[in-house]
Amino acid sequence: MRRTACVCAILAACCGAPWGAASAEEGGGGHYVPGAAASFIDQLPGRPAWAIANYTMHYSGSASGREPIFAGGEVTFGLDSQAWVNSVLLLRQTDVRMLGGSYAFAVAVPLVILDAKGEVTGPLGNTFRARDDAAGIGDITVYPFMVGWVQGDVKGDVRLGVYLPTGAYDPERLANVGKNFWTIEPMATVSWLSSKTGLEVTAFAGFDFNGWNSETDYRSGNAFHLDATLAQHLPVKDVGVLGFGATGFYYQQITGDSGSGAQLLGEMKGRTVGIGPVVSFIGKVGTTDVVAEFKWLPELSTAHRLEGDYLWLKVGASF
Repeated sequence: MRRTACVCAILAACCGAPWGAASAEEGGGGHYVPGAAASFIDQLPGRPAWAIANYTMHYSGSASGREPIFAGGEVTFGLDSQAWVNSVLLLRQTDVRMLGGSYAFAVAVPLVILDAKGEVTGPLGNTFRARDDAAGIGDITVYPFMVGWVQGDVKGDVRLGVYLPTGAYDPERLANVGKNFWTIEPMATVSWLSSKTGLEVTAFAGFDFNGWNSETDYRSGNAFHLDATLAQHLPVKDVGVLGFGATGFYYQQITGDSGSGAQLLGEMKGRTVGIGPVVSFIGKVGTTDVVAEFKWLPELSTAHRLEGDYLWLKVGASF
C-alpha cells in the first residue's frame, strides 16, 4: 500500500477558495481549500517516479443571515455560492538526495466554474440583488521545493507551495476565478500506514502567507491550517485495497486583513472546522499503480466565512 501511494492531490488548494467573496479574506478566503491534501495518497510516491492526478471538487455554501461580505470594493449580504473545480497535477520525485531525503517538484493547473448571488450595497448606499458567474483557468500552483523521507511504514515531507495570480480577476465582479495576489505556503506532512494492520494516521499542516491585491489595496491575513485523516485499509482479493475512515480540518486566520480596502469591514479573522467520511481504493491497471478517493467534508463551525459542504473525487497514478 505504501508503494502505490501517489500524489493524487498534492495541493488541490491551487484552485483557491471556491467562491466569490466572504467577510474575512478578500475573495472568499485564501488559497487553502479543506481536504485538498489530507490523506496518504497526497504524500509523495516515496521513490523516484512520475505522478499524475486529476481531482474534482464541488462546493456549495452560503453566508448566514446578514453576514457582511467584501468583494471588489462593495459590501454584499446573504451570499450564496456554487463552485466546480477540476485540477490536473503533474509531479516528479527524483533520485536527487537532499537533507537525507529525496527531492521532488510539482505543478497543478485548475479549471474553475463559479456561480454567486447576493444583495450588494453600492458605493452610494443603494442595495440590489446581484448574480455573477465566471469560468476559466484559476491560480496555478507550483512546488519548486519538496523533500520526502521514508522510514518503514512512516512517510513524511516538507514542501513549499507558491500560488501564482494567473486566474482572471475583475475588482467589480462578484465571482472571480483568480485572486490577484501571491501566496507562499510552507507545509510539513507525516503519514503512518501500517503494512500489518492497514491502519492509517495522516496529518498535513501549513501556513499561508498572502500578498497584496493591488487592484483593491487589500491584503488578506496570514493563516494556519491542519488536515488529518484516520482510516482503515483492507485488502480485497482480486480487487485491490479499500479504505474507510474520516478526514477532519481546522483553518484559522492568525493575522487580520489590512490595506485601505479592509477598512470597510475591519480586521475580522476567518475560521472553519469540519469533519466527514472518506473512502479510498488502491490497485493496479496493468503495471501502473493507481489510487482513488472520494470524500464529503461538511463545515461544522465557521466564523466570518461562507458555510457549506465540500465534495472531492481524486484519481491518480504513479509510474
